[in-house]
Amino acid sequence: MPLLVNGARVDLARPTGDMIRAHPQLEEKAKLLRSQPAQIVEPKGLLYVQQREFAVTTPKDGSVSILGSDDATTCHIVVLRHTGSGATCLTHCDGSDTEAEVSLIMSSVKSLSSSTGCGRLEVHLVGGFNDDRQLSQKLTNQLLRAFDLQPEDVHLVTFCVTELNDREEQDIHFPIIYGIAVNVKTAEIFPATFPEKGPDEDLRSAHVLTGAPLTNIYDAKTEQLRIGPYFWGPFPHVDFWLEQDDAQILQNLSTSPLAEPPHFVSHIRATLTFLKEHPFPSRSLFPDRKPRIYKKNEEGLWELVCSDKI
Repeated sequence: MPLLVNGARVDLARPTGDMIRAHPQLEEKAKLLRSQPAQIVEPKGLLYVQQREFAVTTPKDGSVSILGSDDATTCHIVVLRHTGSGATCLTHCDGSDTEAEVSLIMSSVKSLSSSTGCGRLEVHLVGGFNDDRQLSQKLTNQLLRAFDLQPEDVHLVTFCVTELNDREEQDIHFPIIYGIAVNVKTAEIFPATFPEKGPDEDLRSAHVLTGAPLTNIYDAKTEQLRIGPYFWGPFPHVDFWLEQDDAQILQNLSTSPLAEPPHFVSHIRATLTFLKEHPFPSRSLFPDRKPRIYKKNEEGLWELVCSDKI
């Protein structure tokens, strides 16, 4: 069934600007979201989602109350929620395989909502800007089409993407919102930044840089964060990239060099260093082919409960 706004089907044959004009409440909601200052979300009760990861849980979760992600430039952060069960999924999409990714997150939310008779599926899209290569616009269109292809009705509630998330400074375009969080208990969505992006931040980033597909990192039934097992081969030209100056890394390894957050290059360097140190993770990280499993401790922080050596 179709993608809907206020009960009316979205006409995807027309430009997104027409859709915004046809549904002014979307622009109003985007304006309201943009006007909020980004909240700093501390690690307690947080499940941070990196690029090409997703996590889904329900309000009954005793460990996780906040799902969040940031550092999105041309990427989009997607929140899908079932209003009956409260099952909520957050993912950070980069356009690698959008149709398959939307099917995955739809299945994940439906699997935690199957016993709920009432309610509807609502989607919130945030991220992107008017970038030179129009990668944001392309991803926006991919996501709209992918949700429109789903067998269930999906209601578009928040649409703060691309032109609705753009600011201009000295002829250079930037996103206004780089990150968001969703409170699983209250359904509140707000701009956010995250001092802690772990656990296993470098390992998870390495998985993405080596071309990983969208990966589910959380088991809501056991309330466990599961990382891996991940496998890759030696990263091509890793020494070459580590020898490059910051400008070269920014120019060649970013989709939007002028709009990246200040820590982008240090993050990429840390990931490349990790890949150099672990060219064969099947030997050094996951020799027993078992995931690294984390649970929240009494302080609400992730604690390793099962792992191979790292």
